[in-house]
Amino acid sequence: MSESERNAGRVVVVTGAGAGIGHAIAQVFVETGAIVGALDRDVSDVPAGSVPIEADVTDDAGVEASIAAFAAPHGRIDVLVSNAGVSYPATVTDGEMADWTRVYDVNVLGMVRVTRAALPWLRRSDAASITLMGSCTVHTGLRRRVLYAGTKGAVEAMSRAMAADLVEEGIRVNCVAPGTVDTPLIGALIDAAPDPDAQRRAYDERQPTGVMVRPDEIARGVLYLSDRDATSIVGSVLAIDGGLTSLKPLPL
Repeated sequence: MSESERNAGRVVVVTGAGAGIGHAIAQVFVETGAIVGALDRDVSDVPAGSVPIEADVTDDAGVEASIAAFAAPHGRIDVLVSNAGVSYPATVTDGEMADWTRVYDVNVLGMVRVTRAALPWLRRSDAASITLMGSCTVHTGLRRRVLYAGTKGAVEAMSRAMAADLVEEGIRVNCVAPGTVDTPLIGALIDAAPDPDAQRRAYDERQPTGVMVRPDEIARGVLYLSDRDATSIVGSVLAIDGGLTSLKPLPL
């Protein structure tokens, strides 16, 4: 089987597919033959060949209706990639409580809503997989990441508990923990910095590899976790972070 046929006919939902990591994930599933529902609040730039699903992950009814509308013609969902999330640089004293509530609503409860909506359709698949998007910040104390890291810690813990709940139904749940990924969001932060070149170097050097993670690397990791033959990969957290959380190189 060629790579372009690897996911032929599989029904896939990717949230946050309008940009960055989610766009790359949806793109690689399209390229490998899947039927891809690309869910985002703004679907103007989802990958060509995907099916736009316009929805906000904070809207219970909207999420349920939009996922059902996509899944019903196919009779199932084989793969759910719950990627949608927002960042919020903050110490514990920064921001209003409403800001904190919103980030938890998107990053944690958003994944709960999407999973609840997709589960009836995933249960109809003979090789169902769920991947939640975590973060290296769960295991690496980074400045001004208290809020974001807290939400992603919840996501990682939730992924393992969900895996335990669903494994006997044949639904595998895993998590991906990226390092600093070279996305348009990071690019905007670099451009807005007083010294963009220095800021880019700082992001690159955060990884022991000396370079930021590419979005397509995350996408290939999700593809691996979602493969119908990856039957023993369950309850796992796949770090794709250039060694950020596992390596501490010392000067020679």
